[in-house]
Amino acid sequence: SKEGAFIVRDSRHLGSYTISVFIRDKRDMEATIKHYQIKRNDSGQWYVAEGHLFQSIPELIWYHQHNAAGLLSRLRYPVGLMGSCLPATAGFSYEKWEIDPSELAFVKQIGSGQFGVVYLGQWRAHVQVAIKAINEGFMKLSHSKLVQLYGVCMQQKPLYIVTELMENGCLLNYLRERKGKLSKELLLSVCQDVCEGMEYLERNCFIHRDLAARNCLVSSTCIIKISDFGMTRYVLDDEYVSSSGAKFPVKWSPPEVFHFNRYSSKSDVWSFGVLMWEVFSEGKMPFENRSNLQVVEAISKGFRLYRPHLAPMSIYEIMYSCWHEKPKGRPTFAELLQVLTEIAETW
Repeated sequence: SKEGAFIVRDSRHLGSYTISVFIRDKRDMEATIKHYQIKRNDSGQWYVAEGHLFQSIPELIWYHQHNAAGLLSRLRYPVGLMGSCLPATAGFSYEKWEIDPSELAFVKQIGSGQFGVVYLGQWRAHVQVAIKAINEGFMKLSHSKLVQLYGVCMQQKPLYIVTELMENGCLLNYLRERKGKLSKELLLSVCQDVCEGMEYLERNCFIHRDLAARNCLVSSTCIIKISDFGMTRYVLDDEYVSSSGAKFPVKWSPPEVFHFNRYSSKSDVWSFGVLMWEVFSEGKMPFENRSNLQVVEAISKGFRLYRPHLAPMSIYEIMYSCWHEKPKGRPTFAELLQVLTEIAETW
């Protein structure tokens, strides 16, 4: 009986859905139920009001929970189906917020986000849910060259994840936007910053698995910090074998990754060599004229990236050492950091 109470239900047309919203006329307080059909355009996008298109129905619902945008009322209070009792996060009932962890059953991992893992689960043994677990290990990681996770706010909705602000944004865009304006000394310091962060991860048994310029951020003082830990794994024996079918960035990956899904700190070292190449080419795409399949074939035959014109031979030799066919033939991040520091002292 609350203004804006709503339910999403199957429409009479197969594959269609309708939103039914409880509306109370402000003049005579007469109550009515207004029905809105959720439509889909030729591009597969969902909408209720023209001009407000969404990739999924949950996105559509979330938007209209915060904006009327053509509806007589915002979608304020989700109502469960008759006889069901659903938990209290967005899209469920509005009476109760906290869910007792003992009421959750984890079925299987279905994905990962920047700060944790997503599981398929069950709530109270019969409601299928997605459970996002914040990885406490990431919250404990603290280094001047890693984007810091400050914490999470869980006492209100929406939930907030709070991280360090990096004013100059993505390293890849930073390089491209300042092409021709960055000194070799600054480019070297970029590589040093990333190497410092990776040496810390290596020392603490974390594998990043997606190291690239696009996943590093730049502070207001041009300090580079590693971000996007969506694929990061904690390992005990410096090796992680991914499940088959897992996606990976081919142009930044060594042979053991695209042939065997085998990750280690040494596969991160390979990616670091490609990141150095990105830095000294001022943001070019590695293997720019080759498809992923062509890159796999070329790398398997011994082909490697060329020397960027801004990279002295001493720098290219470091990159090349990261691209040894065998993981054991590549340097550690501790060794790379020492060499980069020595070069920086001579420039």
